[in-house]
Amino acid sequence: MARRTYFVTGTDTEVGKSVVSAAILRKAADLSLRTVAMKPVASGCEQTPGGLRNEDALLLMDHMTETVPYEQVNPVALEPAIAPHVAARQANRQVTVQRLAGFARGLMMKPADLMLIEGAGGWRVPLNERELYSQLPAELNLGVIVVVPLRLGCINHALLTVEAIRRDGLTVAGWVANRPDEVQMSCEDETLEFLRSHLHAPCLGILPWLSELNIAELASQLDIQPLVATTESR
Repeated sequence: MARRTYFVTGTDTEVGKSVVSAAILRKAADLSLRTVAMKPVASGCEQTPGGLRNEDALLLMDHMTETVPYEQVNPVALEPAIAPHVAARQANRQVTVQRLAGFARGLMMKPADLMLIEGAGGWRVPLNERELYSQLPAELNLGVIVVVPLRLGCINHALLTVEAIRRDGLTVAGWVANRPDEVQMSCEDETLEFLRSHLHAPCLGILPWLSELNIAELASQLDIQPLVATTESR
């Protein structure tokens, strides 16, 4: 069964969670570790001959070492590119924490050294009218990896996200700074210095903006030892 499992969240939507997750998977593979990953709920899926497919879930599949059917990587695939709870309601799909936890536990039984579970949007995204996505890692007692985009406002968003994670009783296993935009933010060095001193969690890497996606290049900028050196997952 997966020895170390982490939940990947972001400070907001469109911050690079899937790219960071893929880079972590690639880095782990470079260290000869077996990996699996999943994106339990994905909206914005496209119709294909094989059914609904999500590009983020496919990216994870491209970079995990173990072979897993698409339906295990993305068990809840929703076509509209809108908030998951709204997309699920429009598709008459029931999405609950317990159901997603069951999917996750099923994949966690697969032999692997590292497993990632990628969330959707930020920490407090709704799953339904009563439950939030953040309740899934709480149910599974997972350590959390936070993706922080280097753009104006990221300090506030990062501090609030980390505060909420810890308030939920979970550990911030590490954070990754990601440059999602071509234009570098002003005062980036000062921003990174503040984040390093105030997030109180390992910085796993600072990823550059690339005009063409290159997961191997991004993986080379990561240090995932804080994730893989522990004896058990949280």
